[in-house]
Amino acid sequence: MNKKKMIRLTALVGVATATGVVAEANQAHAATTTTTETTNQTTNASVESTQAAVDAAQSTFDTAQTSVDSAQANVTSASNNVTSASAALSSAIANKEAATSENIASATSAVSSQAVVVASASQAVSEQAGVVSAAASVQASAQAEATSASASLSSSSANVASATSALSAAEAALTSDQSTAANNLSAAESAASSASAAVSSDQAAVDNAQAAVASAQAIVDAVAEVQSSDVINMSVAYITALKNYLANPSSANAAALQEVAKGADYVKELQQKFKSDASLDVVVDPSDPTVQEALSVYAVNLINHLRNQYGLTTAFGASANANVAAIDFVKKYYDDEDWNIFGTTGSDGKGHNKNGLDAYADQLNTSIAEDAGSGLTTWVNGKATMATTTLHNLLYAVYSDIATMLFDDGGTNNWSHAQSIFEDGTILGTDGFNNVYLGVAFDKYGYAHYELYNATEGNHLGNNAYSLDVQTAAQALLTNAQASLASAKASLQRMTTNLMVAKAAVVAAQNQLAALENSSANDLVAVTKARTQLASAETSYQTALATYKQKEEALKKAGDNLAAAQASLEAAQATLATAKAKLAELEETVANLTNADQLLAAAQAAYEQAVANLTTATGNLGAAQVDLAKAESQLALAEDTAEQAKVRAAIAAQVDQQLNGSTANDRQSAGQDATSLKTNGRALTATVATASAAKQKQGANQGRLPQTGNDDQEASTMALVGLGMLGMATGLYGYKKRKLTK
Repeated sequence: MNKKKMIRLTALVGVATATGVVAEANQAHAATTTTTETTNQTTNASVESTQAAVDAAQSTFDTAQTSVDSAQANVTSASNNVTSASAALSSAIANKEAATSENIASATSAVSSQAVVVASASQAVSEQAGVVSAAASVQASAQAEATSASASLSSSSANVASATSALSAAEAALTSDQSTAANNLSAAESAASSASAAVSSDQAAVDNAQAAVASAQAIVDAVAEVQSSDVINMSVAYITALKNYLANPSSANAAALQEVAKGADYVKELQQKFKSDASLDVVVDPSDPTVQEALSVYAVNLINHLRNQYGLTTAFGASANANVAAIDFVKKYYDDEDWNIFGTTGSDGKGHNKNGLDAYADQLNTSIAEDAGSGLTTWVNGKATMATTTLHNLLYAVYSDIATMLFDDGGTNNWSHAQSIFEDGTILGTDGFNNVYLGVAFDKYGYAHYELYNATEGNHLGNNAYSLDVQTAAQALLTNAQASLASAKASLQRMTTNLMVAKAAVVAAQNQLAALENSSANDLVAVTKARTQLASAETSYQTALATYKQKEEALKKAGDNLAAAQASLEAAQATLATAKAKLAELEETVANLTNADQLLAAAQAAYEQAVANLTTATGNLGAAQVDLAKAESQLALAEDTAEQAKVRAAIAAQVDQQLNGSTANDRQSAGQDATSLKTNGRALTATVATASAAKQKQGANQGRLPQTGNDDQEASTMALVGLGMLGMATGLYGYKKRKLTK
């Protein structure tokens, strides 16, 4: 029962309860010999009886519900069976329509063809099974041989262990002095070997240092003459034309400058004036600090000579810090970024790395200008080829690049290289070049980079400045080489002395060992024998190991072959299974076509039976639902009756309690009042309201007025009777409403 329904049934209890309470009250007043115990027993028996009826109705309802659930399941199952039977009937009809003699003949032919396929696949399985059997036999044989080889290897290993133990025992028999002597000899020989290697290494260092001194001496002899002879002299006309152009870069001034400069022919003439000296043909490292110093001093001297001719008094400087910055910049922004400034032909290059220049200028917090030239490359048929890096090549590259910047720099460059050489305090229109230091570096493609830095106290680019006397730089190179030679000779002398001492120690150790060996010949013989036996055991072990590896490889190969054969067998078996499944499918098709009439009849009968079963199940469900409705109605009635009995018993118990506490006259008066109120609903309502108000007033005055039990009991009794009458009215309303809404 849901909550809404239970509320309605509870309201219905008021009718019987009010009537019963009034009757019992009248009986109590009319016959005072009736006890409250008898009344309570009667009402309690009624409660128990009605609750038993509820339990029985609930059981009947549960049974009916179970029957409905079962019947519903039967209907669902029967409906599914009808659907399945309908599909089977449709399939049988289609099969019947397809069961022509032509289709049967075609299906039968397909069965015959597929039987041939199955036979062929079966034969393939049989043949592959033979292959597997043979492979398994080979694998078993290989396993036996591998097992035997493993046992032989284990035996050889044991022999090696035994021989090793015997050798250890024999060596232990030698005296500690002999062992010490042998160790001393070994250490002495090792020291002698190291000393000999050191002597050889130092001798090579001395040879190299002597060669370096010879090269440095040649440079010293030739570089002074080169510096004095390798100068570029400009004509007065060129200087005048260049000044006019830089002051006013008009097209007329540019043409006049180009005419005076004489173009590439004059550059070649200047290049031919370069002093070529065989003493400069020594291979050097362009990044060597001494070579860097010589190159930057050489370049700055050439530029300062030109600036003097031009009439400028401020000179460029050269320093180790500027050279280090140039090398770092070229490596980072040209070599590492694969930035080929001229390309492979001179016209397909990327040009200056302007982003790199900006970034490096920010890093050093200074102004930077860059000139670049062909450097170590010569142009042959439009292609660049790397020349041998000698001091001659490096000096010629610097000389040629600066000459080219002066006299062959027209066109799109607008004489910007010459402008960078002859401006003062600014380069290419950019201020901040008041203290210019030059750094020279070569990239990995062989091109030369001339980095012009403005040196300040903050960036330290002018620190470690070079003397602009090239002779001083060349002399420093010679001095360094001579110092290296002297150091190498001193080291060689020390190592030679050490070698002599080491050789003497070897002779002493050999003599000590020989003396001890003569006194313990037997022990030495035992050691020698043990060593021979160990060598033999190790040889046998290596032979057994080789055999074991060979057999293991053969076993692996046999296993692989067996696995491959088994895989082929499984594939053949799968093919056979597929062929058999196809054959069974075709045979089933032939059977279906041949027995189409019987299959159709069976499907029709199954469908009709399923429909009949569904009809029966549906009827059973209807009957079960009717029984469930009856059981539900009976359960509701039983629950209503039980609720009435419970309320009646409760009211009776309360009335008896009130009556038992009053006098006989009070009970008679209460009975008469109850009878009167039973017949006059309006008087009851008014009385109850008054009594309730009086009781509330009494409660309010309690504590300051004397109380009598009779008044309170009478008010309580009359209130209870009024409550019963109110229940009667609401019960009738609720009953009518439930009937209407059910």
